[in-house]
Order: sequence, then structure tokens, then C-alpha cells
Amino acid sequence: MPAKKKMLLLLAGVCFSLFNQAAQADGLADLKAALLRLPGQTPVKAVVDAKTWSRQGEGKELEEQNGQASISLEDSPRGLQILYSKDLLTRLETEERAKEKDPKAKTPTIAAIREVNSSELRPMVSAVGNLSRVLEKAIFKSEKADASYNGKTVRLLSFEIPIEKLTEKERKYVKKFEGSLEVWIATDGTPLASHMHQTISGRAFVVISFESKYEEDLVYGLSGDRLVITKKESKNIGSGAGEKGEMRIVKTLQVQS
Repeated sequence: MPAKKKMLLLLAGVCFSLFNQAAQADGLADLKAALLRLPGQTPVKAVVDAKTWSRQGEGKELEEQNGQASISLEDSPRGLQILYSKDLLTRLETEERAKEKDPKAKTPTIAAIREVNSSELRPMVSAVGNLSRVLEKAIFKSEKADASYNGKTVRLLSFEIPIEKLTEKERKYVKKFEGSLEVWIATDGTPLASHMHQTISGRAFVVISFESKYEEDLVYGLSGDRLVITKKESKNIGSGAGEKGEMRIVKTLQVQS
């Protein structure tokens, strides 16, 4: 084969390779396009289970508590409706009465019920809005193939979360902020899962230093044209003013037919 023809074939191969890499590397555009395809108009019924664990203080002052609550919900053109079972309401009333008699009484249901209110549940049954807002402030860093997602090769998008995510008032007290976001997407850009990590440290009221670490893992699913969060697991560790605390929350959502 003439040298000139070989060179042309080589250049063609290089161009094809570069084109193929560019086509595969625009995962952020694919993700945003996928979110636009999911307006979330399909009505959905689901059961959400929330489990909480918290630990506050150290030594003799250590307080630990577990909580659990399940609710049913429906999101439709009429709005978001949440159904609390009679058993759940009875447990709440029992704990409230116990708390009145003894301020140190354990109230696991009361602790868990905070995680199944409307502001917490709305992003789980309509996840596009929350993810879109996060992406608006996140700084895209890289994209790569990742074979660790359930044994399948998917695309992993990495972002940096800037301090501007915090409100202006919060930034006044923060001396150090580190934030990152990873989003796993399918071939068509549909989000499959995400992991967020944030570390914040600073000083408030001159003498009170604080530090907080937050991690959040989400698993996404589809119900019609609706992006939902089928599992949300978060962990928050903080210290300040001589106190230490840790909280873990796991929420699962099961769509009902």
C-alpha cells in the first residue's frame, strides 16, 4: 500500500477516534437533555419508609436514638397528598404524652416523622427540579466510563460544588468549604445515581468554631415520565461549642401499581 494512502487511512482513523470520544464525552449535555424529557406529569402512588439514627454527646452525656416511620403518598394534578396510618398517629400521640411527662423520654417516631413531611417527600417523587438546581451551581470537571455500577459500564460525571451554594449569611461564618458531586448516567443521559460530599468548617460568634461533614447517596428510578428517588441515604457529622453529633437517615420509595 502506498505511503500516502496509509497516511490518509491513519488520519481517518484518528479523526474517527476523536469524533467518537467527543460524542461520548458530552455526558453533561445528555444529562440535561434527559431531564428535559422527564416533565413529571405521570401521577404516582408510593410508599415511603424512613429510618433514622442519631447520636449526640459523649461519655455519660451520650444520647442515641433510632426512629422509623412509613407513609403512603400520591402526587397528581390535584397536588401532593400524604397519608399517615392510624398506627403511626397513635405512636406519635403516645410519644408526645411521654415527652410531656419526661423530657428525656425516647421519641423515635417523632424523630422519623420529620423525614416524611411534604418538603422532604416532594423531591423524592419529583426529582428533576432538585437535581437541575444543583447542576446550575455545580462546576463540571470530568467524565469517564465506570464499570462499578451494578456490574454495568455507565458514564460517571464529576462536579465541584462551589461555596456559592451556601447562602450569603452562611458564607460569613465559613472559613473552609469543599464540595463534590458525582452523577452516574445511562447511555441516553438518564441519571441512575449520585453521590454528594461536603465539608464545612468555620467560626461563629467569634469564639465558637464548628465543623460539619455531609454525605448523600441517591438512587434514581423512572415512573412514566417522572424521575423519582427510590433510595436516599444521608449522613451528617458535626461538632461545635464542645458538642459532637452524628445522624444517619435512610429513606426508600416503592412505587405502587
